Amino acid sequence: MVAFRPSLLVFYFISCIGVMNARSHHHHKRHMHRHSHQISIPPEASPPAAAPPSSDENNSGVYDVRMFGGVGDGVTDDTEAFKAAWENACQTESGVLLVPNGYTFMIQSTIFSGPCQNALVFQVEGTITPPDGPEWWPKNYSRRQWLVFYRINEISLRGGGLIDGRGQPWWNLPCKPHKVANGSIVREPCDSPIAIRFFMSNNVRVEGIKMKDSPQFHFRFDSCQNVHIESIYISAPPLSPNTDGIHIENTNNVEIYNSVISNGDDCVSIGSGCYDVDIRNLTCGPSHGISIGSLGNHNSRACASNITVRDSVIKNSDNGVRIKTWQGGSGAVSGVLFDNIHMDNVRNPIIIDQFYCLSKDCSNRTSAVYVSDIHYSDIKGTYDVRSPPMHLACSDAIPCTNITFADVELLPSTGDLVLDPFCWNAYGHLHTLTIPPVSCLLQGIPRSFLENDLGNC
Repeated sequence: MVAFRPSLLVFYFISCIGVMNARSHHHHKRHMHRHSHQISIPPEASPPAAAPPSSDENNSGVYDVRMFGGVGDGVTDDTEAFKAAWENACQTESGVLLVPNGYTFMIQSTIFSGPCQNALVFQVEGTITPPDGPEWWPKNYSRRQWLVFYRINEISLRGGGLIDGRGQPWWNLPCKPHKVANGSIVREPCDSPIAIRFFMSNNVRVEGIKMKDSPQFHFRFDSCQNVHIESIYISAPPLSPNTDGIHIENTNNVEIYNSVISNGDDCVSIGSGCYDVDIRNLTCGPSHGISIGSLGNHNSRACASNITVRDSVIKNSDNGVRIKTWQGGSGAVSGVLFDNIHMDNVRNPIIIDQFYCLSKDCSNRTSAVYVSDIHYSDIKGTYDVRSPPMHLACSDAIPCTNITFADVELLPSTGDLVLDPFCWNAYGHLHTLTIPPVSCLLQGIPRSFLENDLGNC
């Protein structure tokens, strides 16, 4: 068995998928909030005087990267030491790759490849960083991703250490969304690395990790099953572009618990092919909120179902809980529950946007991703009065159905102006009175729903 020798073809294949998906998820950056109560990353504790690794660690299946030549001065390239430590830990039952406290290790873009023995642990107690910006990124290395875990079954990424993405030089690239002299936003294609990516891996646990300033997404999970994320801290400036905290795509049985995310894009974004997703006790913001989508780009088919977000706080953010789809797509979003969520100065606390568009051609299409069975309960707090507290913009061709509200109370964060909710082609009902009243919600079942088999996923 070869633990770490992925071919260049595999590396290229993963990179290509990453850039295709990243383009479909490229967000419009509209940072309207004035607050930037950025959640800070807790500092590392002062380590004791460092001791060299002992031979006992090797005998117990713990592979300290210093055993393989890792220096940990933050400047020396320690990539080969990590590869060697991975190869040994991968071939050991319950093997542990240890990143020791008190050191900063710089690693180039790398794929940690399986299959491995079960119960592998990647233990981060020190600090891991990539090269310091695009100028220092080797030209023959992928610029689309930094650390990839590929085809691993039963792996834990854990520890009290820090993963520092050094994203600032990437955010400042001219191809990133930026304002020009006339105030308009310029957008061009741009490759920036995803910090941590799990690809085609199962039984994944991420616990206790602190992460900051990724060049692009902080965590991304593609084609994975059984993912548990708990007690992680993610931080990036509010204006850092495309720095989603956690993005999942074609991934199911996902649990995201007891975590704090503050960044320049969605705290959590849920793409196509995801189902059985449970998010609890998440503190989110400043950010773009928690999003399902965007779905249906380039007339694609997209499905997402059985998604729950509960017991969470969203603050000082552009959006609260959002569903966004492109015109011309197909498929369905169904079985979604947003429950017990506190909003604090959020511009769009509740939003369904089926007219999501970033290009010049944003015309209506005759097909759309079908949105149904979306339930909002016990959602309370304050909103930024520049936008309505509820914005339900559903497709002209295919309306949203069975949208329900219960115990929703949203008040303006400043002043006395209470804006009316906005609805377009949205059907549903109220279980209780809401503040403000959602009188624009249509009653009954639309004829198009009765006449067509919509959203067959």
